[in-house]
Amino acid sequence: MRAASGSMFGLAYGDALGKPTEFMSYPAIVARYGPAGPRRLEGEPALVTDDTQMALAVGEALLQVPSPTAQSFEPVLRRRFLAWAYSPENDRAPGMTCLRACDALADGRPWTEATQTGSKGCGANMRVTPVGLAPGLTDDQRAGVAQLQAALTHGHPTGLAASELTAYAVFWLRGGLPPAHLLAALRDRCHEQRKVYRADWLGELWRQPAVASPEEFIAHGWDECAAALDRVAAGLAAGRFEGDPCLVTGAGWIAEEALAGALYCYLISPEEPVACLGRAAASSGDSDSIACLAGAFAGAALGLGAWPAGWQTQIEYAGRLVRLGTAWD
Repeated sequence: MRAASGSMFGLAYGDALGKPTEFMSYPAIVARYGPAGPRRLEGEPALVTDDTQMALAVGEALLQVPSPTAQSFEPVLRRRFLAWAYSPENDRAPGMTCLRACDALADGRPWTEATQTGSKGCGANMRVTPVGLAPGLTDDQRAGVAQLQAALTHGHPTGLAASELTAYAVFWLRGGLPPAHLLAALRDRCHEQRKVYRADWLGELWRQPAVASPEEFIAHGWDECAAALDRVAAGLAAGRFEGDPCLVTGAGWIAEEALAGALYCYLISPEEPVACLGRAAASSGDSDSIACLAGAFAGAALGLGAWPAGWQTQIEYAGRLVRLGTAWD
């Protein structure tokens, strides 16, 4: 199936389709593309955003450190993030949280001082897909890396929990979990991990104002993610899928809403990957982040062959995407 390639390319395809609609209203998107949203890549190459750029940074760090610990992975990931931050190609309306954190990381201070502790923006989990695809990781490594890559820039517990859930959605779909069982599996993960603070990976990040313990800190993030998953379940149960998906799950600018929006757009029709992307891109909120995660989910479940053949040579960064997918397939 080449599921790792399917997921990485799906992420980039969703990103590219959502890029032109990100700052458009839903009526304007429908007027331009129709209610099904954009279905064709535009441009030679079809350009992506910082979502794909930063996902590549995480993936290439994992290639360099295939059996990560916090001590071995953090300096490599820091260098990759800084290379992205100061690249001339970082001109795709990147998130301010990522930019501020990278500026702080650049002077060599500990990441726990550089991170933006109040932010749970979707920059935490738009880039985490590679953590779900990298083979050979233990459960602790997969969860720890998912949270650490978020924490370098986004120190809010909901960003950490949403990143872990996003990585595990990719991991489970690639492993053959039926899409119909995905929401329940993610909800169970929220319950099981609610008071699990991964100190080996996060250090003293939990020490923030008005937080009494590490368990209290991380439980807040899992609770917000569980509430977002409940909105997805309610939206699917309602069975009315027309219109702006952000009205069901939120606008997607924050981590748990980006996850929820992507899950909702994917689970409506998991066997129709291009339709999933069009639906996600036809959203009034953070369209590229919602669509890139929906593409990652669809590609992990269906493999590379589910996507239109010509897209692979049209998408920006195709060579780097091939490298990651080939290594993990």
